Parts: sequence; C-alpha cells; structure tokens
Amino acid sequence: MELWFSEPHTPNVKLSIRVDKQLYSGQSEFQRIDVFESPEFGRFLTLDGYMMLTEKDEFIYHEMITHVPMAVHPNVKKVLVIGGGDGGAVRELIRYENIEHIDMVEIDELVVEVCKKYLPQTACGFGDSRVHLYFEDGLRFIRSKADEYDLIIVDSTDPFGPGEGLFTKEFYGNCYKALREDGIMVNQHESPFYDGDATACKRAHKRIVESFPISRVYQVHIPTYPSGHWLFGFASKKYHPIHDLNGVQWKLLGMDTRYYTPRLHEGAFCLPAYVEKLLRSVEPVSENL
Repeated sequence: MELWFSEPHTPNVKLSIRVDKQLYSGQSEFQRIDVFESPEFGRFLTLDGYMMLTEKDEFIYHEMITHVPMAVHPNVKKVLVIGGGDGGAVRELIRYENIEHIDMVEIDELVVEVCKKYLPQTACGFGDSRVHLYFEDGLRFIRSKADEYDLIIVDSTDPFGPGEGLFTKEFYGNCYKALREDGIMVNQHESPFYDGDATACKRAHKRIVESFPISRVYQVHIPTYPSGHWLFGFASKKYHPIHDLNGVQWKLLGMDTRYYTPRLHEGAFCLPAYVEKLLRSVEPVSENL
C-alpha cells in the first residue's frame, strides 16, 4: 500500500508527496507536529498539516532569508530571529564571524526538540555559543526591545494559528523600534499566486510599508510551497537592498551557497508585472518611484 501526504493549496489544488514512513507525530500546546520520510524530498516537517520544510529544498528558503540582508548591512553584530524553530536561519547566520549575538524566539519548544532529533541537517546550529533561545511569544518578546538589533528575521509560519500575531501592524512597528538606526527586517511574505495567499501577502506589505521608510519585496522559487513562487519582504531604516548591496565584499567571505549569489540577489527584486501591481495597490505614491 502506498502512503501519501497531501496539503491543500486551494480548495481545488493540492500537493501530494509519496511517503516511505512517518517518523514522528505529536501534539504540542500550540499545534500538531509531524515528520515524514519521502523518497523524493527526504525528511519533511509539517505543522497542523502544512508543509514547513523538506530536506531537499529548505536551503532555498533559509539562504534567501539570511544572506540577502547580510550582504546589504555592512556591520551586523546582533540579530533577532522570531520563529525559525527548525534552525535553518540560525544555521546560516552562525556562518558569519562578525555576528556576535543571536537571539531566537520560538513559541513552541517542541518544534525545536523535534527538529534537533529528526532534522539535524537544519537544526545543527543551536549549540553555537552566540545563540540564545527564548521559548515565548515573539510579539510579546519584542514589545520591550528598543534600539537593540542590527537585523531582525521574521521566520514565521503562515498568518493563522500561532504565527498570526507576527503579521500585524503592531508587530512591525515594534520591530522598527527594536532595530538600531540602520537596522533591517526581513520576513517571509507568503505567495502572490493563489488568491487567498495574495490577499495575505498584500495585507502584510501594506502594514510594513506603513512602518518602514524603505520596503521592498523579493522572490524565490520553492518547489514544495504553494505555487512554488514565494516572496520575502525587505524593510529597512537606511539601507536599500540593491543600491547598498556589497556583492564583492560578500564574495570575499568565501561562503559556499547552493542558491544565493549577489547576482541572483539583484534579480530577485525584479518582480513579475502581476506581483508589482499587487504590491503597488497598497503602497503610497512615493514607494512607486
């Protein structure tokens, strides 16, 4: 008998992956956590039945949520990761010797423990001495922070369930306050393709634009995410994601990446016309220039 995992992307579309076996299933205080093994994508993690990552394509997401801001900001010392319980963002960040301190705030401690056991390829950086874990609500954590971080990475789940509060105007305003005068925030921005996802994407962009003077969106292609077309948001107090990109300096670090390059960095901000139109509908006139 064949076993398949299926995730609905819309009422009319679903992704199905053949499964060899289920490695873990548990219910935390916040959500159901499952880990499966598949012949095509290796091990993969789902939360409440929604795909979070697979061993085969997680490098795309985690490289693009970390290396894009790191190649722009010239002097990142202190970083806050909100969410990111799988450890992929932390794994990429600890590759930078100039980073001195990483706070990671994850609401669900069980996600971290499950990923450490079943997804060690991703959750391999938590033991770094610069990493400090806090198991609490990210929205509550950041309210007390001011002028503290050079970079905030919002590696949240979708805008419902435990991650819902991380898509509010209050949250983005608190991120702005928590950043230093030249700080950058990067967030996963949903997909622009299916109508329901596009609505969430547009709503998040509107709230970020209202909070930050520089706000741009860039794209990646992740096979196991809805439509395969995914967006990230880049919001900054000072640095522009293209004009302030220092690709030469980043290359001198000698990073061995599988997806990110400075050349791809620039191209990722060149969005399809339908996405530009979607975002422009919630931007003030000055953002369109």
